[in-house]
Amino acid sequence: MAFTLSIEAPAPPFNVPATDGKNYTLADFDDAKVLVIFFTCNHCPYVIGSDENTRALAERFSDQGVRFVAINSNSKNTYAEDDFDHMVARMQKHQFPWIYLYDESQSIAASYGALVTPHFYVFDEARRLIYTGRSIDSPRASENSTTHELADALEEYLAEGLVRVSVTNPIGCNVKWDGKERHWMPPEACDLA
Repeated sequence: MAFTLSIEAPAPPFNVPATDGKNYTLADFDDAKVLVIFFTCNHCPYVIGSDENTRALAERFSDQGVRFVAINSNSKNTYAEDDFDHMVARMQKHQFPWIYLYDESQSIAASYGALVTPHFYVFDEARRLIYTGRSIDSPRASENSTTHELADALEEYLAEGLVRVSVTNPIGCNVKWDGKERHWMPPEACDLA
């Protein structure tokens, strides 16, 4: 069995706090026609380099029923800057157009099979996975990107109800697992494509 979710798998549930002071469950996003859940953090240069690209996509597709939800699963013990207080400060500074959830137990990252930050998962209205992987091919310097897989997937699904390339390798820093060295990956994690 693959480490990360397979296409058509249901979205695993969650119930965790967000930087806005509320707790959220998967059901809180039932109004979304398409739900984009992505694993991110506060410090990763691949996240920082692609944040504005992600913002542009969230804003571009919002009027078509697409919601973006960010999840930070990095261990604060492995990388202190990824703690909840830094998450709150980051959202206050940047005013991103998404909910930013804190997966302190790392159980959400494990259930989704998050490999890196950023790692995107796109679910249809029935919350079945229709795309997983990267948003762009140069997240550290988004201006150098030559491919835009997340935008392509959203465009195709909204227009035609299908995604031609449903799995790509995410590009970024590995998830920082508690009690492990910074570059550790689960042994069953491997390239997706």
